[in-house]
Amino acid sequence: MPHVAIKMYPGHSDAEKQELADRITALIAETLGHGAQSVSVGIEDVSPSKWMNSVYAPEIQAKEKTLFKRPGYGPLA
Repeated sequence: MPHVAIKMYPGHSDAEKQELADRITALIAETLGHGAQSVSVGIEDVSPSKWMNSVYAPEIQAKEKTLFKRPGYGPLA
């Protein structure tokens, strides 16, 4: 039951978010062999002023060992 949590800067429409969720769902289903019904995708907007403290530090830097794609900015770049 894969769940994908996406946090990103605001400014994308609901249609763009839905397309992103649909594509991620299809890719997970294809890659892992799960049915689309077992995949969930959440998308949360985070303001740039809160990004480093709310997302980078706790979700990226603190979980460095679980990263399969490192960011090209900040301390882990």
